[in-house]
Amino acid sequence: MTVLADVERAVRTAAPHALVEAVRGVLEAAYGATSVQLHLVDYGLTVLQPVGGGIPAGRPDEALSLNNTPEGRAFGSQEPSEREVRHKDAVDHHLPVTVRGERLGILTVRLPADRSTAATTEELTQVAELLGHEILVAERDTDLYRRARRVNRLTLAAEMQWELLPARACAAQEYALGAQLEPAYAIHGDNFDWSADAETLTLAVTNGMGEGIQASLLTNLAVNALRNARRAGIGIADQAALADQALYEQHRGASHVSTLLLRFELATGQVEAVDAGSPQLWRQRGKNVERVELEAQLPLGMFEESDYVAQTFQVEPGDRLLFVSDGVYAAVSPRGELYGDRALSRAINSTSLLPAPMVPRAVLRELAEHRDAESLDDALVLCLDWFGRKDDGTSGDMHPYGGPGALDS
Repeated sequence: MTVLADVERAVRTAAPHALVEAVRGVLEAAYGATSVQLHLVDYGLTVLQPVGGGIPAGRPDEALSLNNTPEGRAFGSQEPSEREVRHKDAVDHHLPVTVRGERLGILTVRLPADRSTAATTEELTQVAELLGHEILVAERDTDLYRRARRVNRLTLAAEMQWELLPARACAAQEYALGAQLEPAYAIHGDNFDWSADAETLTLAVTNGMGEGIQASLLTNLAVNALRNARRAGIGIADQAALADQALYEQHRGASHVSTLLLRFELATGQVEAVDAGSPQLWRQRGKNVERVELEAQLPLGMFEESDYVAQTFQVEPGDRLLFVSDGVYAAVSPRGELYGDRALSRAINSTSLLPAPMVPRAVLRELAEHRDAESLDDALVLCLDWFGRKDDGTSGDMHPYGGPGALDS
């Protein structure tokens, strides 16, 4: 544990932009590492982008595919992997950089073959996790890591939306979450939000009307109004009512926001829901996939002083919930064919063995094959796998893939 303590001390005293260099210095001294390289996944979940220097000899400083590279496979499986290089006298260790289920990227450490032991791999795995935590803290003070995630320039509306998000994945004893927005670099109105404490998980899926910066501004107002109400400790029906008032006061009904708002009791699986607009909820229970029909209520901000009522339903251990925006189920092909319920049900079934963080990307990839290639409509998919909690406070039966990150994508 001495090496881990040295790394922790080094990154916490390093400048925010110099975390990789700090880790490299410790690993060179402790293990004789000849290179230490960090790659972060881009906004579109398509490639791993390099951060800083330290590229091994013969390896270009370029993006790496998630599908056909050792780094990409380690990212998908969320398991450390090793690969012998240079006539077997060195080993590359590819280590997932993940924080509470949020998959940030891969740390690659090249070591002499005689220093590559199981104990070393375990320590390096903990180093990668520690680095992930420090990156999230450092992002308050540097743009280095955000810039590294970009294959293309974000539109201003997309910049605002990505800054508004909590993360793209989260895992706890009782659940695993994953979400993705498309087009990743030009999203404007769709958004998701979540927050959990010891007893509850609250989710919101939001779609602001309009396009471009106006849609993004509208969604920003709605999400922050919901957060403000949630942090005041009130129920989701009142959260919706207060956000509705904030939007109406600003736009007088000329603009509105569709929102699906849910609150899960972690101990029991009881769910309160407010369906205020277009996002849909689907459930996979065993081999059965069906839409969860909720009582439709008015979108937020449409009329003055709308009343909202929460309805309840139950989730069971092993359930998978999928939240989709109208940019998914209402997408049309170049021939005008609606994506619709049947295609969405097939997509949910075809991704049933993937861990929750990888499902949205896979569903959106299938959607992209259906809809017009030039379509810029927002599309959002959020996946929640429910494990539940036993009476002793531990998690219940796991999803067939065995929990977050168990399978290669």
